[in-house]
Amino acid sequence: MKRNLMVIGIGAGNPEYVTVQAVKALNKVSVFFIPNKGQDKADLHHLRREICDRYIEGSNYRLVDFDIPERAKDGVYATDVAAWRAEVRAIYERLIVEELGAGEIGGFLIWGDPSLYDGTMGILDAITAAGQVELEYEVIPGISSVSALAARHKVALNRIGKSFTVMSGRQLSQGMPDDGGNVVVMLDSRDAFRDLDGDLEIYWGGYVGTEDELLVSGKLRDVAEDVARTRKDARARKGWLMDTYLLSRPSDDGE
Repeated sequence: MKRNLMVIGIGAGNPEYVTVQAVKALNKVSVFFIPNKGQDKADLHHLRREICDRYIEGSNYRLVDFDIPERAKDGVYATDVAAWRAEVRAIYERLIVEELGAGEIGGFLIWGDPSLYDGTMGILDAITAAGQVELEYEVIPGISSVSALAARHKVALNRIGKSFTVMSGRQLSQGMPDDGGNVVVMLDSRDAFRDLDGDLEIYWGGYVGTEDELLVSGKLRDVAEDVARTRKDARARKGWLMDTYLLSRPSDDGE
C-alpha cells in the first residue's frame, strides 16, 4: 500500500507565519506526527498543536506523538549525525506503517522551511530508497528563520552584486567566506562570531517571531559580548535556544 505524506513548513515560530498554502495542506492531513523533544522543548510541542487547533476546520484528524532520540555529540560529527538519522528513519518508518491507513494522509510539521537545515525530506527519501515502504510526499514551503530575521531587523540578506552564504557555526569557526557577501549563520553552539573582525555588523535574533523574541544588532566589537550573554541567559531560562544571525561587512563606497 502506498503511503501519502505532506511535509509542511509552518514558519519560524509565529502562528501567523503559516501560509495560505500550508493551511490548505493542514486541512488535507489525517494523521500528524508530532515529535517530542523533552520537557525543555514542550512549548514547541504545544505550538504545533496550537497551529492545528487554529487552522484546521473540524476534528477529523489525529495527532500521534513520538520521542526524538538525542544525538550523540562526543564523536565525529558526520558519524554522529548519520547514526542519529538512522534512528529517526526507523521511527518514521514504523509510524508510517503502523499509523497510516488506506486513504489517509500523514503530515510532518516543520519549523521554518523544510528545505533549509531540516532532514525530513532526506529521511523520507532514504525510506523510499530502502524499498520496504512505498511513499509519495508533497512539500509545502514555509517562512524560514532567515527570512524572518531579516524582516525583523529591516535588512536585506544580500548586498548589491554579491551572493550571500548560509552556513553553520561549525563552518564559521573556520573563518568567513572571502567572496565579500553577507553570511547567515545557523546552529552556532559555540559563539563563533566572537573570533571575527570587530568591524562586521551582526543582526542576531533568538526565538524570532515568538512572544520570547530577542533581537540584538550593531558592530561586533560593540555587541558581541551582549549577544553571547543574551544567548547564555536564554538557554538557562528556557532550556533551549533557536537563534540565527546575519553578518555583514562594512559597505563599500558607492554601495
